[in-house]
Parts: sequence; C-alpha cells; structure tokens
Amino acid sequence: MIIPKNIEELANYVEKGKNVFFFTAEWCGDCLFIKPNMPEIEKAFDDWQFIEVDRDQYIDVAAEWSIFGIPSFVVIQDGKELGRLVNKDRKTKQEIEDFLNRIIKS
Repeated sequence: MIIPKNIEELANYVEKGKNVFFFTAEWCGDCLFIKPNMPEIEKAFDDWQFIEVDRDQYIDVAAEWSIFGIPSFVVIQDGKELGRLVNKDRKTKQEIEDFLNRIIKS
C-alpha cells in the first residue's frame, strides 16, 4: 500500500497509472476491520497500485471526490474514474474483491 507524502504525490497517482484509492482514517472502526485484509486484496489485483488516503489529512480531496463515508474505494486509470465503492457501511473482503472484479476485470 502506498501512502502519499503530500497532495502533489497524491495528484500524480490520480493522473498516471492504474490505481485503487482506499480512503480511510485512524479512528474509523470499519477501516480497521478491513485493513488486515488489504494485503491479500492487493495481491489478488497485483497489476494495480493501492493508494491509502487518510481522509482527515486530505479532507479537501475527500470532499471534492464526494467521499462522505469510509472506508471507501475509488478506481482510477490514467486520470479517468472507472468506478467507486463509496458509502459509510462496513465492507467485507469479499465485497471489495467483487467490486474490484466488476470494475477492473470487466
């Protein structure tokens, strides 16, 4: 999982490459629930980069992207959004993998 050091680095990932943005926060119980599963999810989609975005650190980005619930996932390839799993519900490993399979492997 890549953790951007600043807004410029985050913007670079938006513009180039095949990236899955994982919006999270340290205080978020549902984020902590899914975080241990992320390495397996990343391995299953190893031709994509996973970018961890701290919602509190990048609150303006979260607002601009309409991320009003976490954990949330946004898939972007070379600046174009392909899909999003954005809501305030707890997500299971299976739900995330199903979402990514629909978006990435379709």
